[in-house]
Amino acid sequence: MTSAKTAAFSINSTNVFFHILTQCNLKCRHCYINPAQHGQNTLPLSTIQAWLEPFSENSNTKNLIFLGGEPTLHPDLPAAIRHARKLGFGSITVDTNGYLFHDILGKVDSGEVDTFSFSLDGATQQTNDRIRGEGSFDTCIAGIRKAVLKGFNTSLIYTVSRGNIAELELMAPLVKDLGVGRFFIQVIGLRGRSANRDSENSPEGILQVERRQWMDTIPKVAQVIAESGITVTYPKVFLNPDEKFECAGLVADNYFIFPNGRVYRCPLCEDFPIHSMIFKENRLVSTAKLNESDFFQLNIAEGCVMNKLIQPHNLIYDSAGEPEYKIACCLLKEEISGG
Repeated sequence: MTSAKTAAFSINSTNVFFHILTQCNLKCRHCYINPAQHGQNTLPLSTIQAWLEPFSENSNTKNLIFLGGEPTLHPDLPAAIRHARKLGFGSITVDTNGYLFHDILGKVDSGEVDTFSFSLDGATQQTNDRIRGEGSFDTCIAGIRKAVLKGFNTSLIYTVSRGNIAELELMAPLVKDLGVGRFFIQVIGLRGRSANRDSENSPEGILQVERRQWMDTIPKVAQVIAESGITVTYPKVFLNPDEKFECAGLVADNYFIFPNGRVYRCPLCEDFPIHSMIFKENRLVSTAKLNESDFFQLNIAEGCVMNKLIQPHNLIYDSAGEPEYKIACCLLKEEISGG
C-alpha cells in the first residue's frame, strides 16, 4: 500500500543548494546553468567553507546539497563535505551525473554523505544519451550500482520533457533493479539552455510538456513506481482555482548559491540579476530593491508571480479573462511513499 501527500513547505528546516562550480563534462539539453548569470569560476575550498558559515547556526535542521555543474569535478569536494559535517548540517547530498570524478566514492563514506543523487533522463541508452551525452547512460548506471554497493543511500532524478516523457513508465523496473531509495520527477522549466526554444537547436522543439500530458502521465507513473516500495516525489505544478497558493520565498527557507556569489530564494529567478542576497567579501548581505523578494509579496489570480513573468505560456485563460488554473510554487511537491 502507498500513501500520498502534498509535501508542504517546512518552516522548521532549511535547504541550502550550493553550486560550488558551473563546469560540467556534459551538455544536457535542458541544463539550467547559465554561466553569464551564475559565474564560470570554481570556488576555492576556503570560500566554500566561508560561505557555509552563515548557515551554520542550528545547522542540524539544515539540508545541504552540493551541486554544479558537476560537483565531483571539484577536487576539494571531500574536504568541503567534511567541513559541512563538522558544522553539523542535518543532511548532506551530492547531486551528480554519475561520472563520480576524483574517486569521490573512495574518499568519503556513508557517515559523511547522506545521499548521492544521480540524474538519468531516459530508461534507455538511446534516449538518455541523446539528451545528456554519449556514454552517460552506462556511466550513470555503473555509478549508481557502485554507490549502492559501497553502502551509500541513493536517489534518482528524471527531468521530464517532450523528448523523454514516453519512457517515464519504463523507469519503474529500472529504478527497482538499481536499488535506489527515492525517485524524483522534475518538470523542465524555462531556465538556462532550455530557455532556447529554437527548434533548430532542439530536435524536440519546445521541451516543456503540456499541462494535459503532465496531468495524465506523471501521477499515474509515480503511483506505479511507489508501489514497488520506492518513495516518489514530483512537482505539483498546477493548482485548481480554489486551491491556496503559497510562495516558498515567503513561507520556507531555501537558498540557491552560485559561484559568482549570488544567492536566490526562488529557482525561477536564476536567469536574472534579481537575487535577494549576495556574498561580498565572504559576508552574506541583502541586495537593493527591486529584487525577487519584492515580487514574492504580490498576490495574483494566476498563483506564482515569477511564472507569470517568466513563462506565461504555462497559463490558459477563459473567455472572461480569468485563469483556468493556478501555477503552484515550483518548490511545492507531491510525495507518494512506497509500500
